[in-house]
Amino acid sequence: MQSFYTVEEVFKKADINHDNYLNTEELSKWINMKTQEHIHESIVENYKIFLITDVNPKNGLVSWNEYHSYFLQKNGYNDSSYGLEYTGNGVEKIIHRKKMPRRLEEAIMRDKASWSETSKMDPNHLTLDEFLSFRHPESSYSTIISLVDEIYKKFDRDGDEILTEDEFSTFRFDDDDDDQDHALSEAMSREEKERRKEFRDVVDLNKDGKATRKEVLTYIDPKNPRHAKEEAETLISLADIDKDGRLSLNEIFNKIDLFLGSKMIDTGRSFHDEL
Repeated sequence: MQSFYTVEEVFKKADINHDNYLNTEELSKWINMKTQEHIHESIVENYKIFLITDVNPKNGLVSWNEYHSYFLQKNGYNDSSYGLEYTGNGVEKIIHRKKMPRRLEEAIMRDKASWSETSKMDPNHLTLDEFLSFRHPESSYSTIISLVDEIYKKFDRDGDEILTEDEFSTFRFDDDDDDQDHALSEAMSREEKERRKEFRDVVDLNKDGKATRKEVLTYIDPKNPRHAKEEAETLISLADIDKDGRLSLNEIFNKIDLFLGSKMIDTGRSFHDEL
């Protein structure tokens, strides 16, 4: 019942005009506000945890062992009850001195994999910004830059550091893809039309027919209100039983699991579920 109470409280706060419905504009504004709050809080929290974790030695970097000790202590363990030892070839082996729930063991393995992906210069240490990318990639500027790089690598065919509408909207196929069936061709045609509209409406901000890195960065940035609007539209389309383009509290209760996992209710969880 607590979850229903939480949803009702959020509903009341997001219902700006107090008509007992949430329309797209109200829901978008609420989600965007919670996104901004989450990103700001993540950056502040990350800095505090970085300072707490960077202790042995205190050198402006966080090692995996430092973070691992922090993780254990946070979850009621210590290095003497649980830890990692290194075999001769550098492979980590988990040592059990105290029974640990499987979910925590899996969390450690996920963290280790994420750590390896995040560390750029030194596989055993993270800088402050890398630590932010590791814990809250949605809040890290360097993560956003990396996503921009990936988009350019995928779509910038002539390598001129500018994306045209054609480059952004059409896909390259291997030579053996020439015999695409008709259904696939139609699907790709619809996708191209949607991407062209997206390019014109939200990517090409100055409407000059091309997109710079700055425009693509703005397009990707989680703080861009377009993301909140897209999520609001999706939530309404999935829960709007009477198809009046807005949500009543009962309609939200009817799809409560959907909303509990959304940025409307749990912004942080939603971001991390997407990654």
